[in-house]
Amino acid sequence: MDKIIVLRWGPFSRQLNLTTLQRLLLAAGALLIVILLSLTQGKVTLSPLAVLRLLGSDDPGGLAFIVQQLRLPRIVLAGLVGAALAVSGLILQNIIRNPLASPDLLGITSGAGTAAVLYLAFFSLTLGDSMLPPAVIAGAGLATGSVWLLAWKQGATPLRLVLIGVGVSALLGAVTTLVLVFSPLTTTLSAYVWLTGSVYGATWSQALALAQWLLAILPLLIWLARQVMVQQLDESLAGGIGVRIQWQRGGLLLVSVALAGVAIAWGGAMAFVGLIAPHIGKRLVAAGFAGQATMSAIAGAIVLILADLIGRVLFLPADLPAGIFVAVLGTPFFLYLLLKQRH
Repeated sequence: MDKIIVLRWGPFSRQLNLTTLQRLLLAAGALLIVILLSLTQGKVTLSPLAVLRLLGSDDPGGLAFIVQQLRLPRIVLAGLVGAALAVSGLILQNIIRNPLASPDLLGITSGAGTAAVLYLAFFSLTLGDSMLPPAVIAGAGLATGSVWLLAWKQGATPLRLVLIGVGVSALLGAVTTLVLVFSPLTTTLSAYVWLTGSVYGATWSQALALAQWLLAILPLLIWLARQVMVQQLDESLAGGIGVRIQWQRGGLLLVSVALAGVAIAWGGAMAFVGLIAPHIGKRLVAAGFAGQATMSAIAGAIVLILADLIGRVLFLPADLPAGIFVAVLGTPFFLYLLLKQRH
């Protein structure tokens, strides 16, 4: 049996599962090792000791520039994108009550992708690239809002959300393809890279902007975190004990859309991260949303940093989008989940 300790400080008290805490510390250690490994590899290979020395170097040029300005912001951005998509997927799998749920299923990714393609095709020349993230976030929000409204019939049940989400995703996919067909070739190439998912050319300003968005969402996530497990209850049972399950579901869906929207805005339409990482988190942490969310975030960060590392070094001098390798890993995992559900 897991050992539980209770922390009390005035009116505040909190139970800590020591087994969960140990696993989280091990996962955090694994994340640091993956970050260090990614910093050492590339067109210029460095030793771990050299990387540690260059991280503290004040010299703005040479190898320090490669580590501090080229590799580290890219790794940080990949980690933040992976963590946000993972927590978004975990929330969706709980409120939809389906292990196959992910931001790709409810139209979040499709809405963001359609908005990005429309922006790149018609507005990027006049408004510049700086307005792309707000456009992507707005697209994800509008698509999910449409799914929620269409699914509403004295409440939005998980089954209706899934069915209408699949339909809206298919419709938006068709719109995206149509816009790409009639767009200039340069726009089409840029859009394809973005739709695949890539953190190529990431800068500290992009990583900082994403971190600020995630910090702004964090208080709402913490406030609603205790309501996630309530979503597992039957609708009538939850209503019978006074739980306003539709309001809580709407609030959690808003947090999930916000997390996925900002992640996609800076990392592109990374598929499968929101599906794979929550399963790893739930497999390693048995119970409790806080522990599962933290473990899922670490797992999502590791998956995306490793995918980006493979894309950078496997086909040198080419630098392939990380989304390709996430899809290679995610597709068989998705089929495994389908077969598991079948049995």
